[in-house]
Amino acid sequence: MSANKTKGIVVFSGGSAANNLVDVFSTIREHKNCELSYVIPISDNGGSSSELIRVFGGPGIGDVRSRLVRLIPDHDDSEKAAIKVFFNYRLPKDRVAAKLEWLQIVDADHALWDNISTAEKELMRAILNLINFEIVKRVRASSTFDFSGASIGNLFLTGARLFTGSFESAIYLLSSICSVPAHTTVLPAINTNFTNHISAGLADGTIITGQNSISHPSEATALDASTTTPSETSETDAIEDANLPGTLPTLRKQYINFSKDDEEDLSARIERLWYINPYGQEIRLAANPRVVQAVKDAQAVIYSIGSLYTSLIPSLILKGVGAAISNPTIRHKILILNSTNDRETGPSTSPFTALDFIAAIAKGCAESRGWDGEVDEYDYRSYVTHLIYLAGPGTPKVDTDALQKLGIETMKVYGRKVEGENYMRYDEKALMQALEVTLGRRGRVDRLRRNTLEG
Repeated sequence: MSANKTKGIVVFSGGSAANNLVDVFSTIREHKNCELSYVIPISDNGGSSSELIRVFGGPGIGDVRSRLVRLIPDHDDSEKAAIKVFFNYRLPKDRVAAKLEWLQIVDADHALWDNISTAEKELMRAILNLINFEIVKRVRASSTFDFSGASIGNLFLTGARLFTGSFESAIYLLSSICSVPAHTTVLPAINTNFTNHISAGLADGTIITGQNSISHPSEATALDASTTTPSETSETDAIEDANLPGTLPTLRKQYINFSKDDEEDLSARIERLWYINPYGQEIRLAANPRVVQAVKDAQAVIYSIGSLYTSLIPSLILKGVGAAISNPTIRHKILILNSTNDRETGPSTSPFTALDFIAAIAKGCAESRGWDGEVDEYDYRSYVTHLIYLAGPGTPKVDTDALQKLGIETMKVYGRKVEGENYMRYDEKALMQALEVTLGRRGRVDRLRRNTLEG
């Protein structure tokens, strides 16, 4: 990086939850006049991504697509508004209706194309027709593509990856169509054309395989041979798709339909997360070199809200990330604490505290560096220096005295209660002010917002 160039900000996050804070991060970037990089994991194997992975292989692209589309500039431009709707659009849940509507889209006989210029429409159609052709080529008696609930943006990004042979180039193409500003970059945690899965180990010895099974209610699948019968293996191996013969059956399932509501508790706390090959064996993977470089060139690292073990940890445990974050020249390593605990940070009888979140982040970063033991609490500050949190019903417990003893500064932000729900949500202006105060921006403080902070 040039000596005269302002150091950037790196945000580790997943998809939907952090999308709500994009305007906050964009404003902070503008005030600091620097580059902004979003690091997104690629291990998701649920939703419409699961069908693309099953048929074509490749990374889980849903969170990357959703962030790129969320970054389309908000201004009075009917074409950009139409492109945002287009790439966020999902086909119907009914399988037959979904396929019929998909054919309407690739034939340009659909209202989604209204207000999109001919030049962009024909470029986008070329990619969609290519992915459609690839789908037709792969049709087998044992395996047909299910368009139910499919994201048009995910289909486009997969088609662009197949056309160029490069995930990075596909992201560049979608970024260009979405007019993502040059100062903001979306970086996949791993730059790959292959599928990478994760497993989680619980405190009671249970092992859960695959991100969807970790995040959402499903039967825990241990990796020992006793859990997979010969008939299950032969049944899945008879299906012609992108999976290698012998791939764990749980990694070959379709997870198109699942609910994020009423999530069941895990049987115990998650203790560790790791990457696996298709046969369930643990592997250590290197991070996207651009991610490591972005962290090395950063003035601040921010861990955004989202699922701890499926949105943050998969990026942090990659080789090169932990060492880059631990660099003491990065003065601000800020955790924006979730406003509530979810399935991954339970069970409800033993919910995670702020210190537990920080410990998990520190452990993930340490494992990235090859450390497989416990991390001393006084080393937590190598990875988290500041905590921003909400106070209110359902929020994780924060022991400010304990954190201050570890050298971790805390700042409480008063949010707003979600109507009809028993949990809080961050107020964007209050969070923005908290980040500005933490990062050291000097300027006029909005008098109406002075009472939103306690530090």
